[in-house]
Amino acid sequence: MLLNFTAAAKARKEEERRAKVQRALLHYQARIGGEVFGPIPADVRREFFCLDEHTWVWHEEWTDASGKRQAVTTRYDVRPSGVVKSQGGSSYQALAPAEAENLYNAIHVYEERVGGELQRLSQVTA
Repeated sequence: MLLNFTAAAKARKEEERRAKVQRALLHYQARIGGEVFGPIPADVRREFFCLDEHTWVWHEEWTDASGKRQAVTTRYDVRPSGVVKSQGGSSYQALAPAEAENLYNAIHVYEERVGGELQRLSQVTA
């Protein structure tokens, strides 16, 4: 019985460690992805990342002219019928052709940059 408890505790600890590593990796990729849209101004937080095989997220925070903190999150869902987006919890809407092309280009640049960075990191840690 003690052996089962110890094994379960080890498994839980390993699962927590993996989740922590996954979160850190996602944040790292999001930061790199935020640079896909150009230099990030001071006092702006911008992230762009792949949440899962069908979902991309763009998030930006900034301070407006009146000093109030603003934020917008756009979720892009890739579906068999096309790509749809939702901003700030609103309902999904289809992308206009130009926006779909911009998203495609951003994803391509993201994959190049993140892929290259992950490859570089794997060589450093090997």
